[in-house]
Amino acid sequence: MTADNYYAPFNWEKMLSQNPPREYSIEEYYKILSPDFPDFLQKYIELPLLQRLKGIGLLCGTDWTKLYRNRFYYSRLDHSIGVALIIWHFTHDKAQAIAGLLHDVSTPVFSHVSDFRKGDALTQTATEAPNETMIRRDKALLSLLQQDGLKVDDVVDYHKYSVADNEIPQLSADRLEYMYPSGMALDGSWTMEEIARTYNDIAVLKNEDDEDELGFNTLAIAEEYCRHFCMIGHILQLNENKLSLHMLGQIMNRAVALRILAEKDFMTLSEKAIIEKLESKLSSSEKTLSLSGLTRQSNRDSLVKQGNDTKDIELLRRYYKTFRTMESIEHTPSPLPEDEYFCISLKVKQRFINPLVRDGKKVARLSELSSSSHKIIEDFKTYTDTPYGCVKLV
Repeated sequence: MTADNYYAPFNWEKMLSQNPPREYSIEEYYKILSPDFPDFLQKYIELPLLQRLKGIGLLCGTDWTKLYRNRFYYSRLDHSIGVALIIWHFTHDKAQAIAGLLHDVSTPVFSHVSDFRKGDALTQTATEAPNETMIRRDKALLSLLQQDGLKVDDVVDYHKYSVADNEIPQLSADRLEYMYPSGMALDGSWTMEEIARTYNDIAVLKNEDDEDELGFNTLAIAEEYCRHFCMIGHILQLNENKLSLHMLGQIMNRAVALRILAEKDFMTLSEKAIIEKLESKLSSSEKTLSLSGLTRQSNRDSLVKQGNDTKDIELLRRYYKTFRTMESIEHTPSPLPEDEYFCISLKVKQRFINPLVRDGKKVARLSELSSSSHKIIEDFKTYTDTPYGCVKLV
């Protein structure tokens, strides 16, 4: 990264403090996405398959640490409804809208933290694997689809609908939706007026492969949207975000190894319930932990096992307390002592956009039409934080 990189001045503190406090209404936001809320969606939203997503935050566990200053909670269900509304607004295709609504049903608690747990910080797709199986096995969902004259194959994979989903740096309903509430909640960088102005300029255009893709009718609005989108994406590539998600992932892995949590909990409990379970177990005495089966042994190796468990539990306590209370991290060229610090050095998925823009009678990528946007995009792609991010363990 060079000194003149567009993002160089935008450190964590500046990113989270540069916008004033704002009040947001999800209902008002939904009305921008689709002035008419299609009646057929409601019966799908009420399915237990989708209602589970109420307890899972869009922002990957960052609602639970003081390092962030999230302005409100936005769930994976809120996001799924938003995606469905965008698809409906631009296609009025029932199958595509339902596919969009269902695209995240396999998301575990803390969302993409699960990808970090599994070593998939770079693509962040590991959580998608069970999605199709969960859809095909849900009898209540299959019954509703039959009532609407749809087949499960029509809704099981939203990737096949290019308006719903496509590859970065293209614009899709999913990408469009998650960056509006992410900006609203993370740093207050969208006003409702800005959302309405940028969203209402979007149309379905044909891309280089002659496929439908969401794009803009006005160059200046496309430039505005690109600035907003990439700046929010910048938050997600800073070491603070990497450390938060990786640390929470390690907390979850250690809690499973110690049998404080079970893998099934991540698909059956809410984030709040997971946090309460951790709080209860980690604030208990070693005697209580022993009664829960963590250290109980009946052979002569029990004392060794108990000693190891005690060390592991104490480290988990330190990780957890640090995650909940940390307010800043250190940016360093090398790792700090692991007995005192938790450090990360990770490459993560870069979330940026280079949308289509209508330019007279032709359609082109924004970077081809705007030199300022070209720099913003290229600087985003080449930005690097310090080699390590570390936080002192409490």
